[in-house]
Amino acid sequence: MTLAHSYFHRQSDLLVKLNRLLERCLRNSKCIDTESLCVVAGEKVWQIRVDLHLLNHDGNIIDAASIAAIVALCHFRRPDVSVQGDEVTLYTPEERDPVPLSIHHMPICVSFAFFQQGTYLLVDPNEREERVMDGLLVIAMNKHREICTIQSSGGIMLLKDQVLRCSKIAGVKVLEITELIQKALENDQKVRKEGGKFGFAESIASQRITAFKMEKAPIDTSDVEEKAEEIIAEAEPPSEVVSNPVLWTPGTAQIGEGIENSWGDLEDSEKEEEDEDGTDEAIILDSLKMDTGVEVSNIGSQDAPIVLSDSEEEEMIILEPDKNPKKIRTQTISAKQEKAPSKKPVKKRKKKRAAN
Repeated sequence: MTLAHSYFHRQSDLLVKLNRLLERCLRNSKCIDTESLCVVAGEKVWQIRVDLHLLNHDGNIIDAASIAAIVALCHFRRPDVSVQGDEVTLYTPEERDPVPLSIHHMPICVSFAFFQQGTYLLVDPNEREERVMDGLLVIAMNKHREICTIQSSGGIMLLKDQVLRCSKIAGVKVLEITELIQKALENDQKVRKEGGKFGFAESIASQRITAFKMEKAPIDTSDVEEKAEEIIAEAEPPSEVVSNPVLWTPGTAQIGEGIENSWGDLEDSEKEEEDEDGTDEAIILDSLKMDTGVEVSNIGSQDAPIVLSDSEEEEMIILEPDKNPKKIRTQTISAKQEKAPSKKPVKKRKKKRAAN
C-alpha cells in the first residue's frame, strides 16, 4: 500500500526479501540474549515478535526497517515474572516495573546502489534511483565493525576493493546511527521519569483555537514621550479658584464647588418618613379587611360598633385595644340556625284514579 504500483492480492518480492534479510540480521546475529527470555526451562519462554508497518516507501526501505526493528527491541519492556516451585506469577506494570530486553549489539543495514557496472556508487538510494540502478549491496554491521550479514542483488560483479570500500563506509554510517539511537533512548527514558511528553505526543504541536484572541501588532512607542511633553508645555496652566463658604442653615456651611449640600433639609426628610409609615399602616388594615371580610375599627377608639358581614358562616377576627394586644377573640355566627324555621312533617295524600 505504500507504493503506487504495488499489488494487494499477493506479497511482493521486495517484502519477501525484506523479511528474510531482517531475520538473518536480527535472529542469526544473536543480538538478543535468548536465555533471558526463558521462564521455566523446557516449559515456558517469552516469544518476541516484531511487526513493521510501512507508511511511505520512498526508497531504501531495508535500512529504515532495520533501524525501526532494533529500536523497537531496545525500547520494549516485558512484564516481570517470578517462579516459586510450579507456580508462575505474572506482575502488572503497576505492581512491578517492566523489564527491558537484554540486547548485546545493534545490527543496522546500510544499502549501496551501483550504476554503469559498478562505476558509480551511491549510498541510501531513493525510489527513483532504485528503479534505474544496476545492482544493490546491503551490509548489516554493528558499531564494533562486526559484519552481521551481507547480501548482493542485481547480477552485478563486484571487485574485492569495492566491497572493502563499502564496508568502511558502512562502519562510519552505523556508528553515527547507533549514537543517535542511544541518545534518543536516553532522552525518552529521562522524560518518562519526569512525567513529560514523549513519543508521538512530543512531535505533535499543540494549536489552540480561540474566538476572542487578538493578534499581536507591532506598536512604535519611541515618539510618545516627546509628544506628551510638547502637549503639556503648550497647555495653559489651570486657573486658581478661590471658594467662599456658603451658609445654608444655622450651624452649617458649604465650602468649595460641586453638588448642593442637602444636610440642612432635615425637616423635609422627617415628614417623608412619617408619610411612608402612615401609608404602610393603611395597607396593612386594608389587607386584613380583604382576608376576614370584617371592618376593623381603629385601635384608639373603644366604643366604635362592630359591623358583621351578611355571610352565613364566617370567622371574624377583632383586634383588641392597646391594653391586651396579643388577645384575639374569634366568633362564629351561624345564620342558618337562627333564621331557618323548623320544618314539620307533611303528609301527602295519594288519589286513586279509576280506570276508564
